[in-house]
Amino acid sequence: MPPSDIPKDLAIFRLEQARECLQDARLPGASLKVAANRSYYCIFDAMRAVLAFDRFDSKKHSGVISAFRKGYIRTGIFPVEFSKIIEKAFEIRVNSDYKEFYLVPKAEVAAQVENAETFLEAVEKYVGEIIKPQ
Repeated sequence: MPPSDIPKDLAIFRLEQARECLQDARLPGASLKVAANRSYYCIFDAMRAVLAFDRFDSKKHSGVISAFRKGYIRTGIFPVEFSKIIEKAFEIRVNSDYKEFYLVPKAEVAAQVENAETFLEAVEKYVGEIIKPQ
């Protein structure tokens, strides 16, 4: 495979992962904790799909978030509101996964799942424009 195809294929793979996460978050009977976790990872994988074109990845979530904000939100490619979506999703996921006795509010999870869908749709449109045949 030519090196120029690697970012495209990686972006497509990561978008597929993001879609699966969103599907998991929407499963009937999914716990609030699972829905919070999977909707966050939908957003996270979508960010990583975009960053694949920069040949950037990070072992830390904060690195991915920072690079996405700097390269794609601050530059106006994605709306400023996405920064708050990322921040809130990360906060809920961390609290839900690691804080003992933390009960994530149902309304917050529902909003997060909807935000993940909005985020993914925007990223899919952006990636689609990059990879469409010339």
